[in-house]
Order: sequence, then structure tokens, then C-alpha cells
Amino acid sequence: MIRNFKDHAANERTFLAWLRTAIAIVGVGLTAAKLTGAKMPAWSDVAMIGAGGVVVALAFIRMRLLRARIDAEEALDEGGTNWPDLVLMALVFALSVLMVIFVLHVD
Repeated sequence: MIRNFKDHAANERTFLAWLRTAIAIVGVGLTAAKLTGAKMPAWSDVAMIGAGGVVVALAFIRMRLLRARIDAEEALDEGGTNWPDLVLMALVFALSVLMVIFVLHVD
């Protein structure tokens, strides 16, 4: 049996949830642009795909950092800030705001 299996499994599930979030960001952004028929610049598609890639990269970094913390022998300090979580949440919030702005301005 893997040591700290439950913690590792929870870490993997969270990583997969962030991957689903990245896929949803890219999918909703590209689909909204195509379904509305609005003339969108090519950079907007690249930006959506790039944003999804950034979410995947940050989620991977988060998973690796937490894996190291789970495997650490010493007790963990619960008062510290987990910066990848903050960056991921800020990125998803910013992308959500951008999608709302896009939907409100498409006629």
C-alpha cells in the first residue's frame, strides 16, 4: 500500500478537477465565439488556448508541490499560503469576467 494513499488520491483528484476547468475554459471560450458568428480576431482563440495551458501548468506545479508536502517527514505548517492555488483562482476569476464581458458585447 502506498504511504499516505488517501492524501495522494485527493491531490490527484484535485489536479484532474483543474484539468477539467482548463478544458471548460477553452471549450466555452472557443464555442461562444463560433456560435455567435461574431468576427473575432485570431489572437482571441490563441489567448483562450494559452490561458487553458497556463491553468494546466499551474495545476501541475500545485500537484507536485503538494505531493512533496505529503511525502515530507516533518510536520506541515498550516499557516502558510499555497501560491499556486491563489494564482489559479485569480486566473479562473479573470477568465470568467472576460467571458461575461464578451457575452455582453456580442450583438
